[in-house]
Amino acid sequence: DWCDKGIFSRLFKSVQNPDLQEVMLDSTIARAHACATGYDKDDNQAIGRSVGGITTKIHAMTDALGNPIEILLSEGKTHDSKVAIDLLQNVYNTKVIADRAYHSNEIRQHIQSISSEAVIPCKSNTLNHIPFDSHVYKERHLIENFFSKIKHFRRVFSRFDKTISVYLGMIKLACTFIWLR
Repeated sequence: DWCDKGIFSRLFKSVQNPDLQEVMLDSTIARAHACATGYDKDDNQAIGRSVGGITTKIHAMTDALGNPIEILLSEGKTHDSKVAIDLLQNVYNTKVIADRAYHSNEIRQHIQSISSEAVIPCKSNTLNHIPFDSHVYKERHLIENFFSKIKHFRRVFSRFDKTISVYLGMIKLACTFIWLR
């Protein structure tokens, strides 16, 4: 199977030419059809039950132009901040733009450790508000535009695939098409 062999992942990486002046982090939910469940109880297939039903969460990192760089999957109920450091594996010396869900000391320390600047607004209940560049933060709409584009692909917006490798392969194939447009 092409997805299990990582062909779509390699294709996705080969077409990338990211503008790493800024990177953006965010996630979206994809509903999983009932036929996507029940593959193997012992294996994590990134399908979970949450308020919205059976869902998978698509975590993405895009470049300054809103083109996808990295995609990770988790259960739908997983908080965005749990995956942020994994998304930032190969990023150095840039601005990291994200919404309030990514506001945590751990994430901010990691961003600082990779010589980058966090452009993340503080949560409203934070005692010590950390300033951020609101003009740069306005660019965050580009990652929302990316999610809008990717949800035009039927195999992405609603999950029918039982295995995580096939679903992630389809997402990366859709991302490849976005890069080629």
